[in-house]
Amino acid sequence: MRHGRVAKAAAILTFAGVLVACGSSSSGGTATTAAGGSGGGLKVDVSKCTAPSGAKVKLQLQWVTQAQFGGYFAAVDQGFYKAAGLDVEIKEGGVDIPPQKTLASGAVDFAISWVPKALAEREAGAKVTDIAQVFQRSGTLQVSFKDKNITKAADFKGKNIGNWGFGNEFEIFAALSANKLDPAKDVKLLQQNFDMNGLLDGSIDAAEAMTYNEYAQVLEAKNPKTGKLYSPDDLNVVSYEKEGVGMLQDAIWADQTRLSDPKYCGEAIAFVKASLQGWAYCRDNAQKCADIVVGKGSKLGKTHQLWQMNEVNKLIWPAAGGVGVIDKAAWDRTISIASGTKNLDGKTVLTKTPDPESWTNDIVNEAIKQLTAEKVDVNGASFAPITVTLTEGGA
Repeated sequence: MRHGRVAKAAAILTFAGVLVACGSSSSGGTATTAAGGSGGGLKVDVSKCTAPSGAKVKLQLQWVTQAQFGGYFAAVDQGFYKAAGLDVEIKEGGVDIPPQKTLASGAVDFAISWVPKALAEREAGAKVTDIAQVFQRSGTLQVSFKDKNITKAADFKGKNIGNWGFGNEFEIFAALSANKLDPAKDVKLLQQNFDMNGLLDGSIDAAEAMTYNEYAQVLEAKNPKTGKLYSPDDLNVVSYEKEGVGMLQDAIWADQTRLSDPKYCGEAIAFVKASLQGWAYCRDNAQKCADIVVGKGSKLGKTHQLWQMNEVNKLIWPAAGGVGVIDKAAWDRTISIASGTKNLDGKTVLTKTPDPESWTNDIVNEAIKQLTAEKVDVNGASFAPITVTLTEGGA
């Protein structure tokens, strides 16, 4: 998700849109098949895909350089892309650079985007296809101070609830609906900037945050009453994943119109394979990956990046069905929320069910097959997060 510290706004949210950006080989492992591991989706005959040799490809991120994208930077740094026959250029995202549109335009070969955002673009005519669901869980939270007594979505009643808008609020609306709360009467929805200033100054009771970014911003701020940094003990956190309304987020998207081309198809397999190997490296080497990202010019501090790397790993690992495999149940839940949850204007992210060609597991299954043969752990069953100590401002 985006990271920014812009002036606080507190207008009541009355608009909708689509999601906005705002996230060495391991010991051997055998991939198991998730609910969506086979069957359904776009059919790709991987037997006809040709292995690349020095192919130049471009990857569009959905935001600036940060550990949310650590696996891709690690794949460059550790030579995984090169070993897969690729020369990869990673392009930063920004406010005016929607990755799914950049991909659809042909300016890049692959893109990282949240699922509802890309599907909304596909509904508008862009032939983009999810070929690897890297983040298996939602990282969106609602964060509040303990004195607000907000421990679950049902407690939003009567509170000032901050959200980013532009479609990022649909998990909030889904949680309100699940708890039979009227968003127009039972809560006051405030447009929140991509920071935690509203929470810190008290104008927002519960602020939207990503586990790996904005939540840490609070823990990097000083409590004026004590002069010390805030701690998790000062906060309550509502996880939309735990509330049962989390939507799928960071995925690797390809150009569907090119997947029938053996050359591009081969590049897609190689790209997914090397990218997932990069994520396996970051799973086992969180500090090194954070350092790689910092070395690439991230504007965020070292401890903030390490926190982010650790939290992103939690969204990926363990991956019981194989890293990057699209779980059909999670996919269907995302579609249901994006299609059936209305905002205050009665609008939804999606207006119709996406066509079956909007996703495929054929590419990622082939990549996992190759990684498993090379003794790369694609499940991470033994993954354990590290402990990160944050510093003021994330420096």
